[in-house]
Amino acid sequence: MTGPSPVDRGKPGSKIHALSDRAGLPLVVAVSAANTHDSHALKPLVTAIPAIRSRRGPRRRKPAKLHADKAYDQPDLRDWVRDRGITVRIAGKGIESKDKLGQHRWVIERTMAWFTGYRRLTLRYKRKADHFLSFLILGASLTCHKKLRKLTT
Repeated sequence: MTGPSPVDRGKPGSKIHALSDRAGLPLVVAVSAANTHDSHALKPLVTAIPAIRSRRGPRRRKPAKLHADKAYDQPDLRDWVRDRGITVRIAGKGIESKDKLGQHRWVIERTMAWFTGYRRLTLRYKRKADHFLSFLILGASLTCHKKLRKLTT
C-alpha cells in the first residue's frame, strides 16, 4: 500500500453543505470538515434560513417541508425539525430504498453540480476555511443571479 486508505474517516479537506428551495436556488450554504458527520450541519442550516417576503401576511421564516437523505435520519433531528413546524421527509435507514427520495434529491444534487462549475469550489486551494466559505457564498450568489435572470427575461 502506498498511502492512507481512501475510506479513512480522518481525511483532510472540507465538505460543502447547502439548503435550497424547490427550484434548486441555494438559500443557505456552509462548510465543515470532511471528517464530520452530515447531521451536525442540519440545525445551523435550518436556523440560518432568511425571512421570505410574502405578498400577504408576515414574512415566512420556515419552509413547509424538509427533504433529506438517510444521513439525517436521527430521532432527535426529526423531533427538532418537527418542533419548528416543518414537515419532515427524511429517508429511514434500513426501511426505505434510496430511490424513494430521488425525485426530490436531484434538486440539491443539481445545485451542488452548479457549484462545481466554479473553479475555486471544485478543489480547495485556500488554507483558511473563511476564504473557501467566501468563495462558496459568492458562487451561491452568482448561481442565484444567473437562474433568477433567466426567469425574468
